[in-house]
Amino acid sequence: MKKHTDAGKNIVLDIRGQICPACLMITLRELNSNKDKLKNEKARLVVKTDHRDATRTIPGAASAMGYSVSVLQRDRYYEITLEYGK
Repeated sequence: MKKHTDAGKNIVLDIRGQICPACLMITLRELNSNKDKLKNEKARLVVKTDHRDATRTIPGAASAMGYSVSVLQRDRYYEITLEYGK
């Protein structure tokens, strides 16, 4: 797992190689630890995963918490972007 903030307002969480339920648990931990930044629209969380099940579990949980979700399929992984209230 790797985490960094890019030049914009993205917190990038690279969890490629992890499987569920770890993908969901790691993402929920990041959402909770960065909730102030995310809720004040100072950041968004971008999750990179190669586990297809995470494209269902993460969006479902994040939507229930009030986050908007977009999922893009990249060449060898998925990119899940979570923004609060958009």
